[in-house]
Amino acid sequence: MMPGTVRPPSEAPGSASGPGGGAGVLAAWAEGLGRDRVGVRGQGCLRFAFYGRVSTEDWQDPVTSRARQQEQAGALVRGHGQIVAEFFDVGQTRKLAWACRPRSAALVAQLADPDRGWDVIVMGEYERAFYGSQYAAMAPLFEHYGVQLWTPEAGGSVDFTSEHDEKTMTMLGLSSKREITRTSIRVRAAMAVQTREQGRYLGGRPPYGYRLADAGPHPKQDARRVGPACAPPGPRPGDRACGAVDLRPAPGRAIGRPDRACLE
Repeated sequence: MMPGTVRPPSEAPGSASGPGGGAGVLAAWAEGLGRDRVGVRGQGCLRFAFYGRVSTEDWQDPVTSRARQQEQAGALVRGHGQIVAEFFDVGQTRKLAWACRPRSAALVAQLADPDRGWDVIVMGEYERAFYGSQYAAMAPLFEHYGVQLWTPEAGGSVDFTSEHDEKTMTMLGLSSKREITRTSIRVRAAMAVQTREQGRYLGGRPPYGYRLADAGPHPKQDARRVGPACAPPGPRPGDRACGAVDLRPAPGRAIGRPDRACLE
């Protein structure tokens, strides 16, 4: 037989020659194919625990964010199983470790329970679960208890023993941390410029000797609908009378430019 030639079942080594022997080999092959198909169907019985998170309640809609993350996770597990448990943190920043978020802590507490009812953790977005090196801290725990991790970024299951998957998760963790760090730096820099260049009061406790006064409605319509209603300025019951305060500018300071040290 030439190299690379496929033998028919009747010519397989150790098979009986003749019609009866060939039929027996063919029947064994068909039986093995059936077992393989049963194994494929068994993969559709995985039990998933969904984890999601939303960082704020005031500036994000938890209901909409939750539904979107669930939809992404559902699309990832479709055909492989179904989501049987849900853990969703509201008002928790990604910077917090899993043990410090209420719902993720509850998920971790169930890992050691053999009757927890689920075998795989799935999420709609990597950034909703991990930040910085959090994946590196949690992966050994998942692997120890035999729990798989599925993410859309990995296209399904994350292989804890794969160097490629480990690098991918590490890169995503750094990207998640970079997003928070960059936003924080931009906001602080913008507020410093507004104070220094525009003389803006950025909120908080007013400097000593000043009190808040009503300046009328906000000039921007959108800003009027943001934030809780504030109490009208002025003395409140129980406030002590304040003495006179010298509001003359210090030598060398331009009139109308607030002291940066006070506002920061």
